[in-house]
Amino acid sequence: MSRPRTTPGPAPSAPRNAPDTPRSAPRDTSAATPGAAQDAYPDASSGATREVRGGRARDNAPWTAFGGDLHLDLTERRAAGAGLRAALEDALREAVQDGRLAPGTRLPSSRALGEDLGIARNTVVEAYGQLTAEGWLGSRPGSGTTVAERAAPRPAGRPATVRADRRPTGRHDLLAGRPDLSLFPRSAWLASARRALAVAPHDAFDYGSPLGRIELRQALSDYLARVRGVRTDPDRLLVCAGFGQGLGLLAAALRGRGAGRIAVEGYGLPPQREVLRAAGLGLAPLPLDANGARTDLLDDTGGAGAGEAGADGAGAGAGRLGAVLLTPAHQFPTGAALAADRRAAAVRWARERDGYVIEDDYDGEFRYDRQPLGAMQALDPDRVVYGGTAAKSLAPGLRLAWLALPDELVEPVARLKALADTMSPVTDQLTFAELIASGRYDRHVRRCRLHYRRRRDLLVAALAERAPQVRVTGIAAGLHAVLQLPPGSRPEAELLERARAAGLVLTGLDWYRAGPDAERAPDLPAAPDARPHAAPGTAPDTSPNDAPDAAPALVVGYATPSDHAFPAALDALCGILCES
Repeated sequence: MSRPRTTPGPAPSAPRNAPDTPRSAPRDTSAATPGAAQDAYPDASSGATREVRGGRARDNAPWTAFGGDLHLDLTERRAAGAGLRAALEDALREAVQDGRLAPGTRLPSSRALGEDLGIARNTVVEAYGQLTAEGWLGSRPGSGTTVAERAAPRPAGRPATVRADRRPTGRHDLLAGRPDLSLFPRSAWLASARRALAVAPHDAFDYGSPLGRIELRQALSDYLARVRGVRTDPDRLLVCAGFGQGLGLLAAALRGRGAGRIAVEGYGLPPQREVLRAAGLGLAPLPLDANGARTDLLDDTGGAGAGEAGADGAGAGAGRLGAVLLTPAHQFPTGAALAADRRAAAVRWARERDGYVIEDDYDGEFRYDRQPLGAMQALDPDRVVYGGTAAKSLAPGLRLAWLALPDELVEPVARLKALADTMSPVTDQLTFAELIASGRYDRHVRRCRLHYRRRRDLLVAALAERAPQVRVTGIAAGLHAVLQLPPGSRPEAELLERARAAGLVLTGLDWYRAGPDAERAPDLPAAPDARPHAAPGTAPDTSPNDAPDAAPALVVGYATPSDHAFPAALDALCGILCES
């Protein structure tokens, strides 16, 4: 009978070529040291290579197992004569003090940091212990070492020159151009995302066409033809990160084709004009009246339009007029619908002058008291660029918009899009495509349309009761209204200051003016439903504003406040108007 073997061999789990543990090696007691408990539990999903020493697995890639990297440069401190431990303590202390390591940040394990810095693990353990005693770090068994909660000064540096959010703040947000974000269809979006991701091909997550995912372009092509009368196909649709990006791409493409100026409506969104100027285009504002922009003046490129460009800081007469930017379905912000003869005049000008019409259909889904107006693009798809967005129907934060391009502009705009950001994010495109194809988007839009119409009616009723001197216009569609005060009222600037004091956030009509010389419309449009609660048979208020430049006007968005906050916002607004 053979004698049993008593000499210890390699641990069963060790590789055949793993070195045996020297008999004199001390037992590892790292679990008892601060931050070392996590050393015993490497992340199996990280793919880190492992080796066995003394029967214990050890990671060769500690960062993948123990959290994020930590950059510490000990070179200068070592060159100045500091010891390793002192240099490490100073580096960690400075990182915490200047805010680079925020309170609660989990530090690498002592073993991982030691291996990364090429120093003994015990040195790291001692540094951690010293800083813990000083209150810079904290340690709990099983939780590793973290930066202690303490008041740390802001990192020194230059003051920020660009605010993260330029929106003014107040108790009641009545700025135009924002939807009610509480209406975002979270459940429908989540269901569409699950379905879209389940059926998406693998190559959908690779680099793709700058035009966007074919699933969304196909869904948009069908939807826009059905709902807005747009004549296009998936190969001429481009998905972009908001209409602002699309406008910038168009402006750069037009500039590359020799355009020097672009006509804009006399009142419009200032950031859009900034985008056009940044692309090197001069601006030629067109006057507005109750029938929309005066597109009949486009032929007079050396007349009023050219002269007004200088007022906007873009240089009068600087180059060929290559395009006109319009909001024909619902002029922003006055609310006028572009008359049929003016639509035809704009298209005729584009054909004769080798120009383009850029149609911003920013809120085409929301029509309340009139038949929906079809997209102007259907008049001539080769001369009209159609732009749409999900910012009003879903949420601005999605950054989903699209352009239906003429054939001649597809290649140059797509090339510029590829240079800007290669392609738009895929998952939101796939989800939006499924949302449209499933019919959930249509149901959501109908629900929002009813919600916003009720909001509008509450606004008009409150003004009719408490501020009857105010004329409400531009409310047959969209998410905002223009409130025209009678001549002799307080100036717009004073009204806005009073509004701010009352916690109201809104804008005056003059903020949208395209330069100081742009004409104030002699008759801002009054919708037939300007006072829907008036007595039956009462004639709509369509009288002209007798002194337009003396009478202030406020642009009020009624979509943003929540349902419980909207009555208070109306009270504050009516209070300001009653004192005007």
